[in-house]
Amino acid sequence: MDTIENREKLKTAQINNALGVFIFFFGLVVIFAMLFTETFVQQMTDLAAGLVLCLIGGGMMLKSRKTIKSLKLK
Repeated sequence: MDTIENREKLKTAQINNALGVFIFFFGLVVIFAMLFTETFVQQMTDLAAGLVLCLIGGGMMLKSRKTIKSLKLK
């Protein structure tokens, strides 16, 4: 039973890692899009949204990699 639970946790962590990578790179795209906006308000909106996405994606990647590492040691 324990190994089945560990496999499920590992699978979930791998999915969260992939999702975190996607969200992180999407945040980078939003930050890059800031260069093509016209007004200061649009630039700051893109910057704030991009940074929030990068933080969320980065946090998901770090947490899932920590989980993967701890599960593979068992």
